[in-house]
Amino acid sequence: METFNQRSMSTMHSSGQFDDLKDTALGLVSTLSFPAIVGTADMMLKSAGVHLVGYEKIGSGHCTAIVRGGIADVRLAVESGVQTAEQFGQLVSSLVIPRPYPNLDIVLPITARFTKLMEEGNSSRLSNQAIGLVETRGFPAMVGACDAMLKAADVHLAAYEKIGAGLCTAIIRGSVANVAVAVEAGMFEAERIGELNAVMVIPRPLDEMEQTLPLASCWIEENQPLNLPVNIKEQVAEIEMLRLPDLTKLPTKVAEELWNDE
Repeated sequence: METFNQRSMSTMHSSGQFDDLKDTALGLVSTLSFPAIVGTADMMLKSAGVHLVGYEKIGSGHCTAIVRGGIADVRLAVESGVQTAEQFGQLVSSLVIPRPYPNLDIVLPITARFTKLMEEGNSSRLSNQAIGLVETRGFPAMVGACDAMLKAADVHLAAYEKIGAGLCTAIIRGSVANVAVAVEAGMFEAERIGELNAVMVIPRPLDEMEQTLPLASCWIEENQPLNLPVNIKEQVAEIEMLRLPDLTKLPTKVAEELWNDE
């Protein structure tokens, strides 16, 4: 089933106004966990026609998802995001501004911003795959969880994220089944080594979710021009260019023919 966000995305792309969100309402939801804010943002995108600007991390585990769109859509998205964050037990605060003052758009990171990957037209080998996130308190616990997840299922470690207060999140990609198995293995290993803080599995991430998540440089593929093989055995001599006469100035003779029906 097509989501609100996918329909809105196609409209914005066709009109060429995807990055012009300065006159739209502003919505923010803040949590105390990176997996929680990613899951909250995913629900916000899928519940209303909004666009995910990105995440703002201010330390001590505080993460904020920022969305833009019409007033009604932003209110609905923030309401869904608040409910999701409350289910995780990670909600800090939320805010809806129907008409943000232009000075806010200039100074604060609340307008449409895109990753270097998308600006340069590059692609990732991990796109369109399920996302798994395991957050621990302490780097050794996260490294141990990564090792356990990679050995437990056919998944790839895409990147990791630090948000302060000793919290770090491992981000893996793969099929839904493999990600689910890997996250479960990572949970047990993180609890054995240190402290497990939060986990999240997103089966079908939207394109805007792909753009805002961190990605290790080893997974970025630059689009290279296609080089066709050319085999020239003999040097091609330069041909002198000939100037053609102006046909409009040439006299034209019209031959008249008489037809005799006899």
